Amino acid sequence: MKKHIGLCLVLSFFIACAQQNKQKGDIALSSQERTYSIESVVDGLDNPWGMTWLPDGSILITEKSGELIRFNNGNKTTIQNVPEVYNRGQGGLLDIALHPNYSENNWIYITYSSSEGNESGGNTALIRCKLSENSLTNIQTLYKAAPNTTKGQHFGSRIEFDNDGFVYFSIGDRGERDVNPQDITRDGGKIYRLHDDGRIPKDNPFVNQPNAKHAIYTFGNRNPQGMAKHPSTGEIWMHEHGPKGGDEINILKKGANYGWPVISYGINYSGTKFTNETARPGMEQPVHYWVPSIAPCGMAFVTGDKYPEWNGQLMVGSLKFNYIELLKLEGDKVVAREKIAEDIGRVRNVKLGPDGYIYIAIEGDGIVRIIPE
Repeated sequence: MKKHIGLCLVLSFFIACAQQNKQKGDIALSSQERTYSIESVVDGLDNPWGMTWLPDGSILITEKSGELIRFNNGNKTTIQNVPEVYNRGQGGLLDIALHPNYSENNWIYITYSSSEGNESGGNTALIRCKLSENSLTNIQTLYKAAPNTTKGQHFGSRIEFDNDGFVYFSIGDRGERDVNPQDITRDGGKIYRLHDDGRIPKDNPFVNQPNAKHAIYTFGNRNPQGMAKHPSTGEIWMHEHGPKGGDEINILKKGANYGWPVISYGINYSGTKFTNETARPGMEQPVHYWVPSIAPCGMAFVTGDKYPEWNGQLMVGSLKFNYIELLKLEGDKVVAREKIAEDIGRVRNVKLGPDGYIYIAIEGDGIVRIIPE
């Protein structure tokens, strides 16, 4: 049964004017008030990592622990035959997405931490599968990062399709900051691009380089946990966790190096520096960065008529500060920031549902949606 919570709450949102200086993370904030309600859609979830909608309106939800749930008309059904996950630290059952032509081919794509391989531990894998009578079938592994490691951090991972049908997915640096991200012969700290059946595209940037991982599309990434296709340009946008400070929003560019850990606007968690550089030739500057870090997770553009004042803006969830950040864009520039749905809990994901409403997945709670008043 759906229920309403926090009816007519005040929406405190903070708007920032664009600054013409290098400190994109330093934006002055002002405030005003609006009202909205938050409606509970699915409760009783532990760590709802990914969510997507089937044509019948039911929601497929990944729990990091390894459970895949189908929610429909108030009922939860556990999907069977889900691959066993390496549930350690930040690893587990991660993102889920439907093929753009799902109504024709029924392919579902999932990323998870897999122990497949000769080494102990796990690493991120991308599979595709089909759903038949609440059980996964036709499971195909499209990519499995190597080597496995028992480290529990930085698995990524999000999935997105572009307008040409290529599938992109992210894998974090797996806690090997000084080894993986800048080395294209190694997995980790990368965004990957494949054909929908797992084949390597012939125009991927490193297909002709000896020993390179040919699925790599970008490198120098830390731990990307947000990815979304721009509704107008078709570009793939992503965000990634920085260390202490330096969370970033980037736009994917073929073969681009996003700099981690050579350049960064962050520091070590201890407060010490690991680099004195924030820029270097041949390395991309972020569209936006946060100092202090907000611990971003989940990402989506607002479209449609449910929130006309937010149309075209970018939503990013904050694990650290328990809210959704709405970023106003002019082209690829962030010119203002707003906080919505404050104090709701650790935001693991945010998406625009097929009904046009904003859905938010919250750790230790469930999935809610924002209803404008």
